[in-house]
Amino acid sequence: MPGENLTRIEAEERAALLAVQDYDVALDLTTGPETFRSTTTVRFSAKDGASTFIDAITATVHSVTLNGASLDVADVADGVRIRLDGLRAENELTVDADMRYTNTGEGLHRFVDPVDDEVYLYSQFEVPDSRRMYAVFEQPDLKATFRFTVTAPAVWEVISNSPTPEPTDAADGAKTWAFEPTHRISSYITALIAGPYAVVRSELTSSDGRVIPLGIFSRKSLSEYLDADYIFEKTRQGFAYYEEKFGVAYPFTKYDQLFVPEFNAGAMENAGAVTFTEVYVFRSKVTDAIKERRVVTILHELAHMWFGDLVTMKWWNDLWLNESFAEWASTIATAEATEWTEAWTTFNAMEKSWAYRQDQLPSTHPIVATINDLEDVLVNFDGITYAKGGSVLKQLVAWVGIDAFFAGVSAYFTKHAWGNTTLSDLLAELETASGRDLSDWGRLWLETAGVNTLRAEIETTDDGAITSFAVLQSAAPDYPTIRPHRLAIGFYDLVDDKLVRTHRVELDVDGERTEVGELVGRARPALVLLNDDDLAYAKIRLDDASLAVAIERLDAIEDPLARALVWSSAWDATRDAESSASDFVRLVLNNVASETESTTLRIVLANAVLAASAYSAPEHRPETITAVADTFWALAQQAEAGSDAQFQFVKYFASIAESSSHVEELLGLFEGDIRLDGLEIDTDLGWELLIALAAAGKAGDAEIDQRLATDDTATGRQAAAQARAAIPTAEAKQRAWDSLVAVDTAPNTIVRVTALGFLRASDPSLLKPFVKQYFDMLDMVWDRRSYAIAEKLVDGLYPSPLADQELVDASQDWLDSHADRPAALRRLVIENLAGVQRALRAQARDAVAE
Repeated sequence: MPGENLTRIEAEERAALLAVQDYDVALDLTTGPETFRSTTTVRFSAKDGASTFIDAITATVHSVTLNGASLDVADVADGVRIRLDGLRAENELTVDADMRYTNTGEGLHRFVDPVDDEVYLYSQFEVPDSRRMYAVFEQPDLKATFRFTVTAPAVWEVISNSPTPEPTDAADGAKTWAFEPTHRISSYITALIAGPYAVVRSELTSSDGRVIPLGIFSRKSLSEYLDADYIFEKTRQGFAYYEEKFGVAYPFTKYDQLFVPEFNAGAMENAGAVTFTEVYVFRSKVTDAIKERRVVTILHELAHMWFGDLVTMKWWNDLWLNESFAEWASTIATAEATEWTEAWTTFNAMEKSWAYRQDQLPSTHPIVATINDLEDVLVNFDGITYAKGGSVLKQLVAWVGIDAFFAGVSAYFTKHAWGNTTLSDLLAELETASGRDLSDWGRLWLETAGVNTLRAEIETTDDGAITSFAVLQSAAPDYPTIRPHRLAIGFYDLVDDKLVRTHRVELDVDGERTEVGELVGRARPALVLLNDDDLAYAKIRLDDASLAVAIERLDAIEDPLARALVWSSAWDATRDAESSASDFVRLVLNNVASETESTTLRIVLANAVLAASAYSAPEHRPETITAVADTFWALAQQAEAGSDAQFQFVKYFASIAESSSHVEELLGLFEGDIRLDGLEIDTDLGWELLIALAAAGKAGDAEIDQRLATDDTATGRQAAAQARAAIPTAEAKQRAWDSLVAVDTAPNTIVRVTALGFLRASDPSLLKPFVKQYFDMLDMVWDRRSYAIAEKLVDGLYPSPLADQELVDASQDWLDSHADRPAALRRLVIENLAGVQRALRAQARDAVAE
């Protein structure tokens, strides 16, 4: 990626020189399958005589005209930037160029539907990729208005940030759409989506009386599966919630939601034209966890219309605030405005577990990260930016109070509408609304890295009366910050054979030891739960007596969030090698049947598979995996017919069955010889079973080809690629490797799923030949591939299932000999190495387990 980076210093220098008024961007999408014509005219003011550059990643630059004078293209354009010298106080620049379509999910992505050969386009610009579609000063604080004029096939839908106009006729059966200018926004949230998309339309009335047109779009071949009415319902609930709580009406003129193919992320908050992954168009049965996740994602992107789009960060060091706010806001909106009332339980099981993992890696960083350039920000779309930030915002809400928090946010939106801000602007409004000084809070929580651990120290009389109760706080040696926490302590006792909360106290915890005098004199309960209601961001350890009760009676805890906290504590202790993988597996197998929350169930089952396959000691791993497969299969047979639990037990049984004695049951399910009441082996579940059979050596290319012939769709092709890569032979693994590394034609989704299949190896020794190949290829893919593809290859092909000292040594040798390589590349290798080192510590702990 040489030459495509942009440093913060360059951005600051350019922002000091320029103020951008508007862009006129004319796009011709009828010029062929490789490139499109892009003509940009931008008007901006500058310091007289100054020099700067505009960003434009081009195939060919036809002309550059600055203030009426033609510039020498060969002199000023290098394919990434165009140099601009001798600027005036007021300037007009026109760049006429050919730009490339991509298949990487960056810039203007082009996809051909294998079902009907229709072409679909969509843009994805965050962080630095609007420059792949038009010439632009690519940084968030150079806001402008954008007027797009698009020529495309007449039968297409063409969608951008402004309402779609009536098109006019153009040559050769094409039409031209001339959009009205946008509001004053950042370039990364501009958008273009074009193709023969199917659309469902509706509308709503905003709090200020405006009628807001709504649209939901999908590919024609998927449109029969689109549940538009439900999506409209969640959208209306989100609009009403946010407009009431934020005290500011929806800032844009329409709201379209578009489900697009081969999308790298879950969704993107383009102003008034949000794009989503097609995974959220359910052509087969999905878990309730995925259904809930879609709702949270819908509301996450809607929250961005205010936080991120109306008011935008000045530079990417505040990316965390953008994403963390949307994480927090979408969770509270889901819990309070939709039927998914246990959204905070889901947040604990999913987001917080992600945050804790990320925060314990060597690459952990403060929430307010140092972002020196674009490569820094690209790797910071991580568990700190999203999940830890969202968790800390939840803590901040508990610290200042929910009413004060919303009042401060409303004042922030009103004061800074259509502008750019820094963190201090938000904290100033929260301080005014709450009356609390947040300077120390911000320093301790946002400017330092690492996660604290909280434990209860309890002393009692012989008859169980508490004589002393203290909360102990510790920190990792490398990140020794002790922080203030607002948290609750819950007392749980058995009532009618259920563990229910009988007492709760909420308090501020600060320092290494906090005495809780108000609990002295109370009877010690069966279970003491620190961080009840999950207000704080901290790892929790149960005291010995509470842990014994939790392990014995986890299924008796009525409250789903309390159960999630216990599951999380037990898993974290396993990851830290404080308890054994075998103990965690037993905890899961003895209690998971009664778990009612879909996301909690999903995370717990996945953790059990990881514990058995990677954290268990190698000498007893086969029997541990068999025990997991035995129980998952038994639970699938015992579960309520057609239930979410039955579905999940089958899915996770398939994920581990090839490593156990259960391949025949897997084959029977796939071929229909074994049936479970209420379970349909539909298209996508059938592929999951076939991938597992391929990984077990019970299916090969012929069986994959046969199934693909019945489902030759984008999703079917992805599943087939994953299945082929999972075949447990040296030849199949090398074929998969070469399809990604030796050639550079696979689209982003095929890269991702092929890597998943490649790493699926019940016999990890299959991956030993790839240790050297992996480290030999790193420099090449980082230097020659786009970031989206390079990241997938570096992360996805790391042979982590080996989890041995040889891999540790090879990783460290590469890091030692490549100290000068980009920090983003080194970070990916460091994180993968840390995962293997953690697995080895867990295996050693499991080897000495009783």
